[in-house]
Amino acid sequence: MLCWLACFLFPAIVFSAAEVQTGDGKVLPRMGLPPPGRIYHGVYPGGITGDEDDLTPNDLAVYQKLAGQPAAWVYFSHNWFNGRGFPLATARWIRDAGAVPYIRLMLRSQGFADEPQADPVYTLKAILSGQFDRDLREWGKRAGEFGSPLIVEYGTEVNGEWFVWNGRWNGKAKGPGRFRAAYRRIIRIMREAGASNITWVFHVDDSQIPPDGWNRFENYYPGDDYIDWLAASIYGPQKPDGPYEEGREFAQMLDEVYPRLLKMAPGKPVVVAEFGCTAGHPNTDCAVWTEKALKTLFGGRWPKVMGFSWWNERWKNGGGQRDTTMRLQDIPPLTGVFRDALSDNASRLQTRPVIVP
Repeated sequence: MLCWLACFLFPAIVFSAAEVQTGDGKVLPRMGLPPPGRIYHGVYPGGITGDEDDLTPNDLAVYQKLAGQPAAWVYFSHNWFNGRGFPLATARWIRDAGAVPYIRLMLRSQGFADEPQADPVYTLKAILSGQFDRDLREWGKRAGEFGSPLIVEYGTEVNGEWFVWNGRWNGKAKGPGRFRAAYRRIIRIMREAGASNITWVFHVDDSQIPPDGWNRFENYYPGDDYIDWLAASIYGPQKPDGPYEEGREFAQMLDEVYPRLLKMAPGKPVVVAEFGCTAGHPNTDCAVWTEKALKTLFGGRWPKVMGFSWWNERWKNGGGQRDTTMRLQDIPPLTGVFRDALSDNASRLQTRPVIVP
């Protein structure tokens, strides 16, 4: 199958050559892979509340100005506690900025995002029983009507108990099977509703909590017929006063996850959907940690890794030096690291989305 690079008229994306016509006459392009040897750069550009759904065009503009390069996708959460409808306004301004919306589909209740606990509404059993089929069908319909490419994931970092879709809160050893079935149901409903413009992602964390064998991320995988991309989160210290093994680097963590992903789903592309490192940790310099991470990402150490996105956020942990920041605008040395790495590797950087049938 031939692939074409999308025709862009900055700042808006103009889709020209790559189009797919469905049975009902809709033309639905999809996000494609970058050309061989190149890698996508994306970002969650930050917000105010910590819910990761209140990002603004200015957040993206500030990040891109400091990084010195545009983002191919913009990552954000769609929390159902703030409404179940497709996040059209956010998706539109991201598209207008020349990027593809990358949406974390977060079926969770208000207040159930901060501490590990079972959700009273959005259980895997509830999804499987069809309680949200109407909402999912409408979401998929609106996503299809959006018309241009979307990247979507459900079950972010599924092997971590900090999210309500983890098996610990859904039957423990029975949880992975329920998750597989629930994610398949979500994808099937949205495809049937016309959302053939969605690239579906299976996203795991580099750590496994709880450490029980049933919680291995392989047990949650919905299958190759449903998933387009594999993804991992790789973080350095996330809190200035949080535990973190001195000298533990990005490459070490991705080295542990990457071969398992390839064995689980041979041939699927991999993205580092989230990576970041806070300033202020006593045994890890965030700029040095990130510089090494970017060097290995661009160095081709992991041939199937075709994209990454920086988590450009800050949040409070109690005030003062305990607060977290991973934002380029707060950390001048980190800004320099990003600007230099993206500039020095411009020949490997895919700054605009490739759009394919």
